[in-house]
Amino acid sequence: MKLSARNQLKGVVKAVEDGLITSKVIIDLGGGNEIISIISKQSIKELDLKPGKEAYAIIKSTEVLVGIDD
Repeated sequence: MKLSARNQLKGVVKAVEDGLITSKVIIDLGGGNEIISIISKQSIKELDLKPGKEAYAIIKSTEVLVGIDD
């Protein structure tokens, strides 16, 4: 995965909390640090995000995106 964003934080999905249209993804970055992102349920499905899966919190401007290795 190559991105222009410089702030890419690798971690492990700790939890996915479903909402009506969007869901909260909590990523454990290690050392007691977590980051939370609100993304669409469709994105969670496409990325197959679930607890225990490695993922990246990608910070660009005011948004936090979530990515995975192919």
